[in-house]
Formats: sequence, C-alpha cells, structure tokens
Amino acid sequence: MRMVYFAWVREQVGVPEEDVAPPATVVTIADLVDWLAGRSEAHATAFARRDRLRAARDQNFVPLDTPIDGAAEIAIFPPVTGG
Repeated sequence: MRMVYFAWVREQVGVPEEDVAPPATVVTIADLVDWLAGRSEAHATAFARRDRLRAARDQNFVPLDTPIDGAAEIAIFPPVTGG
C-alpha cells in the first residue's frame, strides 16, 4: 500500500510517500497511524497528535476509523482550511 504525506506531516516524516506492508492486525487507518508511529522517531513525531491528522483512502476523505482493507493508497495530512 502506498502512503502519501502532505504539508507538515511530509516534512516531519521526511519523505513525500512510501510503500508499506502493515501486518494483518492493522485494520483501520488509526491502526495504521499507530503502526507507522513505531517505524521511526520521525514517524512518531509526525503522528503524535491524532487530533491534528486527516486521511484519505484512495483519494476520498475518510475518518481515521475507516478500514484499510483493499486500499491502494492512504494519504495523511493536516486539516484543510479554506479562505
């Protein structure tokens, strides 16, 4: 599965995207964020505040409790504001 990061999440993780193969115990995007946070100190810093994260599954905005089963891409980004 491809992970895509935007804005300060990308800056903290240090890469714009990466391919990952989470274990079967990772069922939701929230589980995925928890698992990713254990990959490195940079990931842990980027994902420390779940309340500041938004997600998209295959380019559709979704809540963090959305299942990842069958997803080709998960994007993680800060809240989007308009102006």
